[in-house]
Amino acid sequence: MDWRDLPSLAALRAFEAAARCGSFSQAARELNVTHAAIAQHVRAIEAQLTTSLMIREGRGVTLTATGRQLATALSDGFGQIASGVRAVASEAAERPIAITTTPTFAENWLMPRLAGFWTAHPGVAVSINPDTGVTDLRRDGFDLGIRYGMGDWPGVAATALVASDYTIVGAPSLLKGRKADNLADVADLPWIFETVHKEARRWVTSMGLDLACCQMNEVATFGLLLPAVRAGAGLSVVSSAIVADDIAAGRLVAVMTERRQGQGYHIIHPPGPLSERVKLFKTWLLAQGDVD
Repeated sequence: MDWRDLPSLAALRAFEAAARCGSFSQAARELNVTHAAIAQHVRAIEAQLTTSLMIREGRGVTLTATGRQLATALSDGFGQIASGVRAVASEAAERPIAITTTPTFAENWLMPRLAGFWTAHPGVAVSINPDTGVTDLRRDGFDLGIRYGMGDWPGVAATALVASDYTIVGAPSLLKGRKADNLADVADLPWIFETVHKEARRWVTSMGLDLACCQMNEVATFGLLLPAVRAGAGLSVVSSAIVADDIAAGRLVAVMTERRQGQGYHIIHPPGPLSERVKLFKTWLLAQGDVD
């Protein structure tokens, strides 16, 4: 379709409203424009089509035969548009809120809390997609994302959710009540790290721990690391947000913590307004977080 051959959509809307209302003034009120704007749009269509569509009679208008033909076609067309928009809006309102986040955060922070949201809002479905990859939220159909970093990503709005820290944790069976004022106090214990991300081991090295002199094991993912730490296989470095429930339940003991300024988990979404359901879920998320 070549839209250059058609009158503007604004002009067609103005003519359809005037034809339906039988009055320029009433059409102007409906479309929140001036009486003059409606008249100008109608004249523009008549000039482009080189035919008369309306005849002014007192304060109202009467359609010519050609005007009635066009008005009927526009009424049907705008009706189909409205039906299509309502159908899409209804489908969007009923589909689950789509969330993307990392597997680690989903498993250890989000999922243990999500039952509380469903209890409070049983009619709102939520779909969680665990993924570590870079995601285009609009393209991939996600309402919200939760990602780790400084929150300065281009093209998205970011709200801090959970602050970041480095926390050394170990199982009670490994620590056996041992206290640590510095890393030298636990240097003789075994350590375990994941192979992909090196930040944790760089931090303990900067804190004075010589890993070359320590008993150290590696696993491929964080999903493998946490069960091993819980089982007493070694100490490791994690975010306290990820193991908060473990610490509260006594499955793990926090040995030492250092807060990381600016970094943390952030809620992200495309710029612009959110639906009421997505705003509800975002508000609930922020109530679970630890950032003021």
